[in-house]
Amino acid sequence: MHYWNESKDNIYVAAHRGWPAVYPENTMESYRAAADLGVDQIENDIRVTRDGELVLIHDAAVDRTTDGHGLVEEMTFRELRALDAGGWKGERFRGAKIPTLIEFMEMVQEYPRMTVDFELKEYPTPGREKLAYDVCDRALRIIDEAGFTDRCVINTFDAKLQAYIKKNHDPRLRRHVYYPLDCMGQVEEDPYEGAYCVCMFGDRDDEIMADRESFDMVRARGVRPWAGAGVKDAAGVDLAIARGAELITCNNPDVILSLLRERGKHA
Repeated sequence: MHYWNESKDNIYVAAHRGWPAVYPENTMESYRAAADLGVDQIENDIRVTRDGELVLIHDAAVDRTTDGHGLVEEMTFRELRALDAGGWKGERFRGAKIPTLIEFMEMVQEYPRMTVDFELKEYPTPGREKLAYDVCDRALRIIDEAGFTDRCVINTFDAKLQAYIKKNHDPRLRRHVYYPLDCMGQVEEDPYEGAYCVCMFGDRDDEIMADRESFDMVRARGVRPWAGAGVKDAAGVDLAIARGAELITCNNPDVILSLLRERGKHA
C-alpha cells in the first residue's frame, strides 16, 4: 500500500498484532517479521502502565502472553519489561519483550510504504475518563511527532472515545470504526459519520463478516469496508472478495497474501 491508494483490484493486508500465527503477538519480532513479509499495514494495541508508559499489548492482563500475572495498569514499565513475552509461543522466542509505542514507531520508519492501525485499548469507562483521554492525547501526539498522522488509522471499540477523537484531534486522522454498532458500546453519536473505514464483523457469532448488503450500506455512506481477523483461509478470502472488502486484517499474513495474489487481488 502506498498510503491510501485502495483499488477494487487490490485488496490490502493488515497484519493483526504482527504475525501471531507464527510469532508472539504484539512483539517487535512479530511486527518486523510481518513488515519484512511485505504486508501493507500493521495493527497493534496501545495500553498504559501504572507509571504512564505507553506499551503495545492487547489484553488488560499480562497472563496470556507473558510469564507474568496481573493487570498492565497496575504494573510499572520496569516490571512489565522484566516479563518474557515470547516463551509461551516457543523456545526460539524466549526473551521477547513487550514493546513501547515509541520503539514501534522507530521500527516502522524503516518501512515507508506501510501504514499502521493503532487500537486504543484504554476506554473512558466511569472513573477512567481522564486516563483514557490522556492516553489518547499522548499516543496521537507521539504518532504525529513521528510524522504518521497521514499514515495511520485510529481504532477503538469505544464509541465515546471515537467521538472524543473526532471532536478534539486533527481532522486528517482516519478513524477506524466497527459494524455492527453494538460492538462499540454506548453509542450517542453516529460513529460512521466522517469515519474512514469500518471492520465488518458478522451479525451472528458464527459469521466471519457481514453480508453484502451491509457492506454496500457502509460504502454508500463513504466508509471503506474492511474484513476482520476471522479471515484465515481460501474460503474467507473468497468471501471477502465477494463482499467487496478493501482490506483484510489477519493473523496469518503469509497465507492471506499468497491467496490474494493467486486471485490477482494483490500486487
